Amino acid sequence: MIWDGPAPCGLLAHRFEKMQACRVSEFLQRAETGIQSRRLLPRGQKILVAVSGGADSMVLLHVLHSLASRNRWRIFVAHFNHRLRGRASDADERLVRKTAAALKLRVVSESADVKAFAAKSKLSLEMAARKLRHEFLVRAAKKHGVRVAALAHHSGDQVELFFLRLLRGAGGEGLAGMKWRSPSPADKTISIVRPLLGFLKSELVEFARENKIQFRDDATNFSTGFLRNRIRNELLPLLRKNYQPGLDKTVLRLMEIIGAEADFVGVVAQGVASGLRLDAVRPQAEDYIFDKLPIAIQRRILQSQLAEVGVAPDFELIESLRQATDTFVSIGANISAARDTKGKVILRAEQIRQFNESERAVEPGGAGHAEFGGRRFRWSMEPMRRFSRPRQMAGVEVFDADKIGDGIRLRHWRAGDRFQPIGLKSAAKLQDLFVNAGIPAARRSELVLAATADGGIFWVEGLRIGERFKLTPQTTQKLVWKCSNLPV
Repeated sequence: MIWDGPAPCGLLAHRFEKMQACRVSEFLQRAETGIQSRRLLPRGQKILVAVSGGADSMVLLHVLHSLASRNRWRIFVAHFNHRLRGRASDADERLVRKTAAALKLRVVSESADVKAFAAKSKLSLEMAARKLRHEFLVRAAKKHGVRVAALAHHSGDQVELFFLRLLRGAGGEGLAGMKWRSPSPADKTISIVRPLLGFLKSELVEFARENKIQFRDDATNFSTGFLRNRIRNELLPLLRKNYQPGLDKTVLRLMEIIGAEADFVGVVAQGVASGLRLDAVRPQAEDYIFDKLPIAIQRRILQSQLAEVGVAPDFELIESLRQATDTFVSIGANISAARDTKGKVILRAEQIRQFNESERAVEPGGAGHAEFGGRRFRWSMEPMRRFSRPRQMAGVEVFDADKIGDGIRLRHWRAGDRFQPIGLKSAAKLQDLFVNAGIPAARRSELVLAATADGGIFWVEGLRIGERFKLTPQTTQKLVWKCSNLPV
C-alpha cells in the first residue's frame, strides 16, 4: 500500500522551509526530548538515516528533518534494496529517492540478491538481510564521513524481539533487547541510534497519516514464513486479548530491568576477568555516590528500603525516586518519600489538604461562557470538515467535542484525581503531574480543571490537554475552549 496526498507543513521541501512557523506537534516534542535526554544526537551531528520506504523509517526521516535546522544536523539518506519483492522493492527505492530529492537531501543506495547470499552463507533470509544491510550502512556512513546511523525501531519491535529471543533461549543480555544507542554489528566505530524506540507502531502510522507522509507497506511483514511475523500477527494478539491487555508496557518494563541487571553483571564479569576481586565492587558507605552506581543496584537499594516500611515498590515509584534527589513523591495517604544523594529513602508526613469541593456544571452546546474559580471560560462548537492540527494560542485549546459529550464540570483538584496528558501512555496521579511540572503545592488547589459528565478530565489549567480528547482524523466536531483570568 502507498499513502499519498497533499502535504501539510511537513514533507515537501518548500513546506519544510516553513516548518519553524508551524506548531511543533506533541509527537515532535516527545521525539526531541527523548533524543536530547539520552544524548543520542548532539548539535551539529552528521546523521545517516536508514530509510526503507515503510511508515516507520519515513516518519523517522520526517522527524529528524523537521528538527534538523535548530539542532544544526546534517542528514544523509541511506536505502538498501533487498531485491526480495521484485518491482515492489524497486518502487520502495523510487519513493525514497523522490522524498530525498524533495527534501534536498543526498541519498546513497545499494542493492543485493539477499536470497542468493542467504543460500550461499547458509543463513536465514532475515539474518542475511540484516548482515548485508548493516554492512551497507557502514559503507554509506564512511563515504560521507558520518559516525552515527539512525534506525526507525519502535517499542513494538522491542516486544517482538523479546519473545523472539525468549523462544530461542536467550540470556539476560539478549532479553534486554535493543538499546537506544549501540555500536554497529558490522563496525564498532559506527554508532547506531534508535530515536523512536519509545513510540508505539500505531503512533507512527497515525503521525504519518495525519501529516500525509507517503509510505509503502512491505507484504513480507505478513508472511507466516518468518517467526517474527508469527509472533507479531498471531502470538502477541492472543496474549493481549486473553492474558494481559497491558502486555507491551509489562514486557518493556521487564526488558528495562533485565537490561540494567545484565549490564551490571557484564561490568562485574569484565572486572573479575581483569583481576579485580569480587569484594572490591562493593561500595563503601563513606565513598560512593548513588547516581554513579549501576542502575540495577540503584533500583535494588530503593526497593529494599521501601519494602522495609511496607510500601509496594512498583516500577514507576522506584524510577521517580531514582531519577531525582530530594523530590518527594506520594507513596500513600498523607505520606511522601524522596531519596538523598546516597540513596537513603526519606519519609515525610504530609498535612491533610483541604480540597476545594466547589464545582459548576455547564452545557457546551453551540457557544457559551461561564465564570468559575476566578477564571472566565468561553467556548464554541465548530464543525471540522478536514483534519488539521490546531494552531497554538495562549489560553486556547481545541478538543474532540463528541468525546467530551453534552455536559462539562468545572472544579478544582481533589484527592485521587488521575489525568492522562497528551503524549502520555497512561493516566497518572494529578498530584505527581503537578510535582513534575514544578507547580507549587499552595498553587495546586487554586487551579481549575474541566471534566466530562462521567468524570473524565480533559483539561487542567497549567498542563497539557487530555490524550483521550485530542483531535484526530475521525473528529467531526471540535470544541474550542478559551480560558482567561477575571479582573481582580
